[in-house]
Amino acid sequence: MITEKPRARGRPRRFDPEASVASAQRLFHARGYDAVSVADLTQALGINPPSFYAAFGSKAGLFARSLERYTATQGVPLGAILRPGRPVAEALAAVLEEAARRYAADPCAAGCLAIEGARCDDPDARAAARVLTQGAAETLRGFISGTRPDLAAPLADYVVTVMIGLSTLAREGHGLDRLLATASLAGTVFERALGD
Repeated sequence: MITEKPRARGRPRRFDPEASVASAQRLFHARGYDAVSVADLTQALGINPPSFYAAFGSKAGLFARSLERYTATQGVPLGAILRPGRPVAEALAAVLEEAARRYAADPCAAGCLAIEGARCDDPDARAAARVLTQGAAETLRGFISGTRPDLAAPLADYVVTVMIGLSTLAREGHGLDRLLATASLAGTVFERALGD
């Protein structure tokens, strides 16, 4: 005797793109873009490959959406830190301290998703990440140039370099105390350079 499984009542579970982007963001952040396959993503999201491509276009397309979400929810809030009238040395030190805190917040997904993504092998994903990292550098330059245009480019480059280092060290397992010590040391460089 063959019996059919009874069908579940009600509507089938609805695909939630925003929840899927959040899940993908965690996966990309934990493993890195290059180590995550489309199969990993479809399994994590509970969808089949055709549905994946229909919803996101490509792995790089989903990564770009993940980067947008990361920036909005976990990225360093440059706009809030780089307030007009705030002393430049103080503000730049605060950026690095906040970066250290955020990069070490989750040991399973340490570092900065955008910074790490800017080094991946896929040109489309790398370009999406670099839009964010270059945007952050421009924001830093713009803030510094308000009072010290002569130092805007080198100081912004220095901050970005330290942020890249903090992200790398966080991914290698350095704890918050070590990252904050590095950020604090960089703060003394700002004080000397700016005389604040």
